Amino acid sequence: MINEARLRQELAQTMDTTDFPGLGDKTTGKVRDSYRADGRLILITTDRISAFDRVLGTIPFKGQVLNQMADFWFNATRDLVPNHVLTVPDPNVMVVRECRQLALEFVVRNYLTGVTKTSLWYNYERGVREYCGHKLPERLRKDQRLERPILTPTTKFEKHDRPVSREQAIAEKLIEPELFDAAAEICMRLFDFGVRHALQRGLILVDTKYELGLCDGQLLISDEIHTPDSSRYWFADSYDELFSAGADQRKIDKEYVREWFVQQGFRGDGVPPAMPDDVRLEAARRYINAYELISGREFSATDQAPQQRIENNLRQAGLLS
Repeated sequence: MINEARLRQELAQTMDTTDFPGLGDKTTGKVRDSYRADGRLILITTDRISAFDRVLGTIPFKGQVLNQMADFWFNATRDLVPNHVLTVPDPNVMVVRECRQLALEFVVRNYLTGVTKTSLWYNYERGVREYCGHKLPERLRKDQRLERPILTPTTKFEKHDRPVSREQAIAEKLIEPELFDAAAEICMRLFDFGVRHALQRGLILVDTKYELGLCDGQLLISDEIHTPDSSRYWFADSYDELFSAGADQRKIDKEYVREWFVQQGFRGDGVPPAMPDDVRLEAARRYINAYELISGREFSATDQAPQQRIENNLRQAGLLS
């Protein structure tokens, strides 16, 4: 784990944007800046954090954690599912094949939890008993494990994510039936692998989001896999005790930040409150802890500002003149 002094130092030099005109045409996402050139994308993962469809600030080392965690999972699953990765020239950078992204994000859920308006527990608590085509029984409790993992897709290219069932997605011509089923099979295969690996590391993979794309007719997993941004993780050794007591689970993912904003009365509408440094630091600790526990590797960082280090590594890789 990075020491406290180094973590606090990073508060003042988090990377909230990038500017590399020589890399290609830039597109700014919520977390990643992508540069398009020669049939490939150069994805630079910033330290921005988003929730409730809004960018809410920056977290120290978050971009590096996400990129390295995604790289770990892409490598661990490359014999299981094809992915879009070409090279990783910097801790914050991934060079990938350019794919035609599917119009859906595929969310796999194994527990009844969450505080966002698209989460399962938020809807269940408000009386919803059929979600994305899945019928949910009565008298379930927060954080309860479902009978089996369920797939709950959301729209990808709309202003706000919208949950849809398989039937809705097909009826709205967001995706063809065969492509939906092929993507669903890939996601369930990945989720099963992730659950088993996480449990070996003392964690529960609660739920996660997958993005997929088509490249030369091949369906590939893209974006990221099983990171603290796209997934919820709980500690396995305390799950039963905390669930029995009706207490919150111990977690190391973005949910900590979401819950802080909800406690301030913010769920995406209006002006978000500024994150205090102690919240940013605690989020960073959790992200780094997640990376180290899941990958089995020690997280390390240089004293160099990330933008300068990235520029140096891009030049060394021949991606920037």
